[in-house]
Order: sequence, then structure tokens, then C-alpha cells
Amino acid sequence: MSDPVKDKSGFLCMYMSGHPDTLVSYAKHFGKLKARDVVSAKMVSIDSKGMDLTYVTKSNPNPQPIRVTFDPPLAGYDEVKPRLLAMKADADESLGEGKIPQITTFELPSAVLSTGIALMVLIYCTYAPLDDPAPVWELARWLRATIAQPLIIKISWGVVFIVHSLEGFYTSRLARKHQMPPAVAASYIGGVTLFGYPLLMHLRRRIQNARIDAIMKGN
Repeated sequence: MSDPVKDKSGFLCMYMSGHPDTLVSYAKHFGKLKARDVVSAKMVSIDSKGMDLTYVTKSNPNPQPIRVTFDPPLAGYDEVKPRLLAMKADADESLGEGKIPQITTFELPSAVLSTGIALMVLIYCTYAPLDDPAPVWELARWLRATIAQPLIIKISWGVVFIVHSLEGFYTSRLARKHQMPPAVAASYIGGVTLFGYPLLMHLRRRIQNARIDAIMKGN
């Protein structure tokens, strides 16, 4: 079966030759090379599974080969541009290059509902009065007798506290790095501490998209 990306490798290599700084960033970050040693890089070929580059260092003027794999592989030619832009954003962040985007607004994605529901169930099981025969507590009594036993409930709260606290701390670092206004920073730190992973991943996607937009405008 034909590889739609490999079929246009020549064109893509020619196009990327106009972006030498991007190729150097790929070589430095994804090739795990010493940043200050690489002076130039060239794309030799590209396919759906990765791209082949050559690079030159200050100490060695002879081009050296390096293979950068795509994880996951590209599903088609239409994915080339967004993937290369995302990889450029990742490389710039790792190398401390490029403009750091500012996040000035707060967004609460619908994905936090999953964490919210799980927390509500945990609260329901924890604080349900077992001596109250009201039907509303019947499910809690059954859960605590079968699945959510007291020890499991305590462990669950411990895991939630530790993981969400660490995620909130990490978010505070993102807030400083991306110059969030105080209200936005407080919303994200508090929101991630409460809802955890879904909100944190949404924030990281926003940051990634902002980086890509900055690269696009720079081009």
C-alpha cells in the first residue's frame, strides 16, 4: 500500500528547506543532541512513520544522519502540517526557545463532568448515614458493603488529595510561566486541584495551540 506522506517526500523536504531553524530544533530536541553544537540540519526524507534528517555540528562539518519517529504515525498527508507544527512547539518549549504564549482567559471543559461525578459518588459513599433507613441512602449502604468499603474510601481520598494537589502545584507553575492574570490563575489552580486531570489536559492543549498559533504567525 502506498504511503501518502512518502509519496510527497520530495516536495516536503524542499518546503522544509525554507525553515532551517525548525529543522535544527527537531535535531536538537528529538535527536537529544547538545543544543549549542548543532549549527544546521536538513530533511532528507519523510514518511508516515517519521522523518530522516542530517545535521552538522561545530566540531564535525560532515552531515550525520538521524531518524525522528512520529508517535503515533501519521494517518495521512493532511496530518503532516499540524504534526510538524506541534513538534516544533514541543521542541521550542524543551529548548527554551520561542515566545511563551500568555493565557488570559479561563475555560471549563465538559470533560470535568467525569471527575465531578466521581467525586460526588465518593462524597455520597463517605458521608451517607448508614443508620438512616431512607431509600436515598440505600445505594450508599450497598456500595460500602460491597465495593467502597471504609478502607477503600480512605485510600481513595488519599489518592485524590495527593494527585490533585500535585496537579494543582504544577498548574501554579504553568500560571506563572504563561503570565495568567490573578483571577485566571486562581481559577485554573483551584479548578485543577478540584477536578484534576481533565482540566489540566485541557489547559495544556490550549497552551499547545497558542504556541502553534505563534509559530504560524511567525511564519
